Amino acid sequence: MLKIALIRQRYAHDGGAERFVSRALDALKSHAVQLTLITREWHGAEGFEVLRCDPFYLGRLWRDWSFARAACRAVRRGSFDLVQSHERIACCDIYRAGDGVHREWLKQRARAQGPRGRFATALNPYHYYVKAAEKKLFQSPRLKAVICNSRMVRDEIRQYFKVPDSRLQVIYSGVDTCAFHPDLKQHRDQVRSRHGIPDDAILFLFVGSGFERKGMAALLEAMAALPANTFLLVVGRDRHASRFHAVSEKRGMAQRVIFLGAKQDVKPYYGAADALVLPTLYDPFPNVALEAMASGLPVITSLKSGAAELIENGRNGFVCDALDVPTLITHLRAVTPTMARIMGERARATVEPMSLDRMSLALLDLYNSLLRTSDL
Repeated sequence: MLKIALIRQRYAHDGGAERFVSRALDALKSHAVQLTLITREWHGAEGFEVLRCDPFYLGRLWRDWSFARAACRAVRRGSFDLVQSHERIACCDIYRAGDGVHREWLKQRARAQGPRGRFATALNPYHYYVKAAEKKLFQSPRLKAVICNSRMVRDEIRQYFKVPDSRLQVIYSGVDTCAFHPDLKQHRDQVRSRHGIPDDAILFLFVGSGFERKGMAALLEAMAALPANTFLLVVGRDRHASRFHAVSEKRGMAQRVIFLGAKQDVKPYYGAADALVLPTLYDPFPNVALEAMASGLPVITSLKSGAAELIENGRNGFVCDALDVPTLITHLRAVTPTMARIMGERARATVEPMSLDRMSLALLDLYNSLLRTSDL
């Protein structure tokens, strides 16, 4: 029986990486395999053995370092045939680069920071640790394959670490096109009524946690330049959310920009909106973009979002630089009810082939290829 380990420091059934892990498990169901999840903390894990590695820590640097050491010890003891990690850990055969390249994130973040912010980032030892862990991972002789969730991430890994193309596999995340469907428009009236949004208003939707990274500052600046019949629903959490609330109130947008916090079910909000807006500073591939497009929404995102690879300007959405607020305003103003409907239909057609089954088949092909190679 094959023994396969999946490494994820925290496993929550509703996370983006965890949905990918779930599909990886589905891809392996037809094989006689023993699956083990190596994790510090888990919620809702089903269908596999859980091996808990939870060493003491203080602070995120110690947290990541101690988990990496404990996970690698568990790998050595387990004698696994394949080890797939979703963390920057060098003792794996497959690494899913779901977080992209940390060096590139810091580069993009610096563009939006002031001198004090850049100075603080430069002095933060955590970033030195992550960059060193990335380098060690990509130089590991054990590493056989890197799953990239966009061509953008593939190219960045090639650029920064000179990983050969033969090890870089682009496998886009899949989307449940039955759950996320234009029929969600049935929630439109109810959601709008609940939040005091007129039926004829243009409603933009932002979904994501970590507002700084996801471009909330630029989005609020753009919203301030839009007409009074333009609204924004913000679904997600951020420990500094009060700052963005204050900006919205200061700009007189408290009635037009509505912060909802985290929601377990985002589908009704896709149904209520005219477009998804995610002007992210850096996002390897946001699953929310796939969900929105499958729900019949055009997507407005940034050049450093992996989802930009699916967008044709003016056809199924818009793409601009994350800090180019004037162009973002132009794109937002271009969204009318008619344009939203037409572009939304095209967006749906774009992602219909990106099914969960297709992602599972791609994963299965990769696993089979690596297992055949190991048998030689």
